[in-house]
Parts: sequence; C-alpha cells; structure tokens
Amino acid sequence: MPPAIKEGTDELPNIVVASRQYEQSLASQLPLIRDDLHRKHELMTGSVFCFLRATFYRWAQCFPRVCSELMAAPLALSVGDLHVENYGTWRDAEGRLIWGINDFDEALPLPYAQDLVRLATSALLAINEGDLRLGPRAACDALVEGYADSLATGGRPFVLAEHNRWLRDAMTSRLRDPGDYWKHLASSPAAENVPAEIRVFLQESMPEPDLKFEVLHRQAGLGSLGRPRFTAIADWRGGKIAREAKPLITSAWAWANPSPKAPPIGYMATISGAVRTPDPFLQVRSNWVIRRLAPYCSRIELTQIPDDSDQQKLLRAMGFELANVAQGSPKAAKLIFADLNHREEKWLLNAAKDMLQATLADWNLWKMRKTTESKAV
Repeated sequence: MPPAIKEGTDELPNIVVASRQYEQSLASQLPLIRDDLHRKHELMTGSVFCFLRATFYRWAQCFPRVCSELMAAPLALSVGDLHVENYGTWRDAEGRLIWGINDFDEALPLPYAQDLVRLATSALLAINEGDLRLGPRAACDALVEGYADSLATGGRPFVLAEHNRWLRDAMTSRLRDPGDYWKHLASSPAAENVPAEIRVFLQESMPEPDLKFEVLHRQAGLGSLGRPRFTAIADWRGGKIAREAKPLITSAWAWANPSPKAPPIGYMATISGAVRTPDPFLQVRSNWVIRRLAPYCSRIELTQIPDDSDQQKLLRAMGFELANVAQGSPKAAKLIFADLNHREEKWLLNAAKDMLQATLADWNLWKMRKTTESKAV
C-alpha cells in the first residue's frame, strides 16, 4: 500500500478541496467556461480513467509523496500528464502519417520516472476497465523495454510507412470516418467572445488569405476542459478544413510544487528537443497553441485499436516514443539508461500500483462528495 495521504496542517487537502483551489488558480490566469467545468466534474465522477486524465494537478501533489524515492531520478524533458490515450497521428511536411505523443500542455523537465509511472498507471486502469488485455507485469515490462530500446539506439520517430507497418495498419484500419468527423465537429456551438488576436492567429493559419471561417466552441480533452478553446472550420477547395487555438499556461506541477522561480512553459522546448518528425501546422503564438484538426490528425483511443492487434507491442512503442521525448534533454539518455539498469525488475509495476491506489482513493472520495453535493441541491 502507498503511504497514506491525510488531511492536516502539513498534509495535502482532500481531492475536492484541492480541485477547488486549483480551479481558483486557473481562474486567476484565464477565463474559465463554467459549463465545461461542470462537464469535466461529471466525467471525473463516472470513470476513474477519466478522473486520472482530468486531475494532473492532483497527481502532481501526490507523486512526490507516494513515490518520493523516484524524485531523485535524472531529470528529462517530460510530458507531465501522460496516459495511454495521449498518443495520436498527424501528417508531416511530406504528407507521411506520423504516430506519437500529441499533447504537451503540461510539459516541463521532471524526473524521467514520473512519465513512466503515470503511463504505467494509466495502463493498469485500462487493464482494469477491459481496454487492455495484458497482465499488469507484462504491460509495465513492455513500457520499460521500449523506453530502454529508444535510449540505447538514439530513438527514431514513428513514420507509419515501411518501418512501422503493423502500427500503420492498426491506426488506419479504424481512423475516424471523414464524413462523421466533420459532421461531429460542425455540430459544436458557435464560440462567444472570440478575442481579436485569436481571430488573427486562426486567419493566418489558413491556406489562403481572407478565407472565410466559422469559429466554434469544441468540448475536448479532459485536463484542459473548462479552458477557452476556439475551433475555426472552413470550406476550402472541395472539402472541410479546421484549425484550433487553445491557451498555454505554466504546468500544474508548478502549482502543486511551488518554487521561488516558476518554470517556463515547456510546450515548444519539449517538442523541439524530442526525437520527432514535426507537425508543420503546429505553432505557438503568444502562449496559444495553433494546430490543424483533421480525421488523420487526432488522438487515438485504445478502443479504436483492432482486437487482434498486438497490444504488448503497442505499449512497447509507447515506451519507445516516450524516451524519444526524454532524449531532448542534454546527456539524458546516458544518465537515464544507467539509472534504469540499477533498478529492480518490478520497480515500475510497484510504483504504478502505489499511484493507482492513491488515485482510486481520491476518486472514491470525489464520487462520495459529489454525490452528497448533488443530493443537497
């Protein structure tokens, strides 16, 4: 069992209080959309996997306490709020289909083990919910094996062509139907109070100047649900195209673990340093991420992977891609590889189980408090 996390003067507040405090901090940095926050709270109640995805701020409070010995692991560029559905596809400048990590909103340098433990914890939750059919030990071993292989070989982007045919087949066999994708996107309500600066960013990201577009409000993600998000959709030369703008703020890790000098936003530094084939449409302007949306440029859910796919191979690829990111830190590969070689065989499994128990305890309390609040209303 993990160390107990109790309320008290020197301990963490409970999950309900922590969530309220974090949202108050967010509200001081950007305008929050209350209906989206309410939706987020509902999703957090309904699924522990959704709860994990939506509460990186709480994870950032708990991890240094539950896995304190891992805080001494070598630092590396890190995703932060990583999970097994934080992988997707995009097109590179040559039109090739690329697979990899596709969300870096919480990125900053952290002990490399943090990303691995969070990824493994999400895999254990996926196993519990029936979305992965591996045993916990096999899942964790696959992640570590892929991670170590990337470090040992210098890493390599996942271009879904001749070198990663199995992954290409798994991704393209169930990628979103374009008709359904655009119909769903177009069903989003019109966005209100779109800042003039954002309209300029969206306009300049279009393939032609003065192209007319509609700005919609799309509910997407979980960790960022409640924050402003503007989606521009247009008709261009026979089909639909879309761009999205979403804000960047300092990682929730800095909120949970304050220091005299707050870390900078790590989004572009992490992407630029990683062993990666970039998305040519992705840019950051005035702390806003501008990116293309399309059926082949989106997150891939585990339920979209064909039942006959090799899930152990998929997790190994996830570990490999994660180490691709970590290698953006100077000298990281050598230090991390040495640290991995000195750890006992089940270190990742044990740490993930501890964080799983802490997450389940928070989720159960969240459900109980929210049910009580609903009855009171």
